[in-house]
Amino acid sequence: MKTIIAAYSGVLRGTGSSVLSAIRDFPSLPFLNKSKVERHLQIISVLQWVMSFLLLGIACTIILAYVFCTDCWLIAALYLTWLVIDWQTPNKGGRRSQWVRNWAVWRYFRDYFPIRLVKTHNLLPSRNYIFGCHPHGIMCLGAFCNFGTEATGVSKKFPGIKPFLATLAGNFRMPVLREYLMSGGICPVSRDTIDYILSKNGTGNAVVIVIGGAAESLNCAPGKNAVTLKDRKGFVKIALQHGADLVPVYSFGENEAYKQVVFEEGSWGRWLQRKFQKYIGFAPCVFHGCGFFSEDSWGLVPYATPITTIVGEPITVPKMESPCQKDIELYHVLYLNSLQKLFDKWKTKFGLSETDVLEIN
Repeated sequence: MKTIIAAYSGVLRGTGSSVLSAIRDFPSLPFLNKSKVERHLQIISVLQWVMSFLLLGIACTIILAYVFCTDCWLIAALYLTWLVIDWQTPNKGGRRSQWVRNWAVWRYFRDYFPIRLVKTHNLLPSRNYIFGCHPHGIMCLGAFCNFGTEATGVSKKFPGIKPFLATLAGNFRMPVLREYLMSGGICPVSRDTIDYILSKNGTGNAVVIVIGGAAESLNCAPGKNAVTLKDRKGFVKIALQHGADLVPVYSFGENEAYKQVVFEEGSWGRWLQRKFQKYIGFAPCVFHGCGFFSEDSWGLVPYATPITTIVGEPITVPKMESPCQKDIELYHVLYLNSLQKLFDKWKTKFGLSETDVLEIN
């Protein structure tokens, strides 16, 4: 047991070599063969991200409140003081750490599914970009791995391009979670943040927006290819105001990572989800993956299905300080057509048939 703990601590430090050396120390134990240990490390790496996504912010808020009621209240007071001083940092692009983005834990995360990033066209560092990422899935696993870490080599595939994965602004109001997210180059999906990155952060920036958001997550299910996009035009307006090129991105296999109970329109479950989406910003989903020890049992570990993220051809967008509705509609249609073309070109390579269509809602 000590051997496994020591091995995983090496993974968190960003060095995977300790895993193999730990295995070699105990060659006589059959359960410590290389493949099994690597698989367990992959599962642990995925599970730690899932639990961080679901519980880290709430848990740290409760702990901070508790510390205030103990003799260590000064620690909590100092952190809250820092929080007030640092409050606007996420809105200015955050505070990314290349060390965190290159952790070996993310490579184990990548290999669990596995997740791949496919480049189809070069991107110019002299331009700024808005990546429209589809579909949302339950936890945006493909978007996170590809753009929130360096596990799939995004910086090498797109030299000079710095990705900023945008997520719910509420996540950056939670202690510790905000620091964890910012270290990966993740920022709030707010107008102020996107404006700052595209206008005051130089060039070579790519804001990655999962455009369908909570509404799209309610309709994701294995075998379903649907995006919520018809009435989502705000990202096009922002692109025109800053002259940022639009890039469609599609993750094949994202919807297969979890199984979800999809409530019918008009049911109490759908009503509750809509209320949460409207007033809180996210929609609670009833979903499950597999168990830690067996894929036949239910749990929070996503199913090990390949996720391949295709970065499509950029759409050149002119800069217009006050774009009219006609211009917005034009580039929105161009984006829809480009996404459709991307889906149709690659779908047969990932288990879909020629008759499968992309449902655009």
